[in-house]
Amino acid sequence: MIKVENITKKFIRNKNKKEKEEFYADKNISFEANDGEIIGILGPNGAGKTTLLRMIVGILEQTTGNITFDKMNYKDNEIEIKKSIAYLSGNTKLYDTLSAYELLNMCCDIYGVDKEKREDRIDEITKVLGMEQFLYNKIANLSTGQTQKVNLARCLVHDPKYYILDEATTGLDIISSQIILNFIKKERDKGKTIIYSTHYMEEAENICNRVIMINKGEIIKSGTPEEIKVSTKTTNLRDAFFEVIGGDLDEE
Repeated sequence: MIKVENITKKFIRNKNKKEKEEFYADKNISFEANDGEIIGILGPNGAGKTTLLRMIVGILEQTTGNITFDKMNYKDNEIEIKKSIAYLSGNTKLYDTLSAYELLNMCCDIYGVDKEKREDRIDEITKVLGMEQFLYNKIANLSTGQTQKVNLARCLVHDPKYYILDEATTGLDIISSQIILNFIKKERDKGKTIIYSTHYMEEAENICNRVIMINKGEIIKSGTPEEIKVSTKTTNLRDAFFEVIGGDLDEE
């Protein structure tokens, strides 16, 4: 289980040429992600989703609040926690001079995957994600969808317990997206803990056990997709989101 308690992240930005101001990318965020469920973090671009995920995986340090993984915190168990995480970022850059196979082997070295088991693990991931036809091609020559599959595959070689996935299907065609979504649901069924950030409301409604809607760095609604639709008297999460915020987005 991942437990997020009253997480806040404060930054300083330029207000004008002479003045600076404080602003909160996330403010007082709390939730739990249990084993065997997918928690959707939903919201528009700029809502604070990526900052939140970066704090959860330990890339950013929260200004206030606590994050624990099965009651372990980063201060005392950083290496153990990070070895158990699969983090997929929307802007991760891969070594494009390597083949997909070479990259996965390198990741096995980084995570200490047993050399006697890694070939079976790479073969398993390759089949699940449908990468057989381009496994030995250089990443620079792959399509957007193929590259995203490799990006996801490199997160999986060490058989992680916790999945932190940020916009996993952005830019993918419908077939590639569905392959990845089906894989995520299968990992949930194995008892993995999954936090899934997206701005695709329909996607979240399809795979998430519970969703947390965020706007301007704050939680505005949470619950199962059905609970949220009932409480907002809507038929889908997209309409529910706009019902909660009271109309159109007011982007700064």
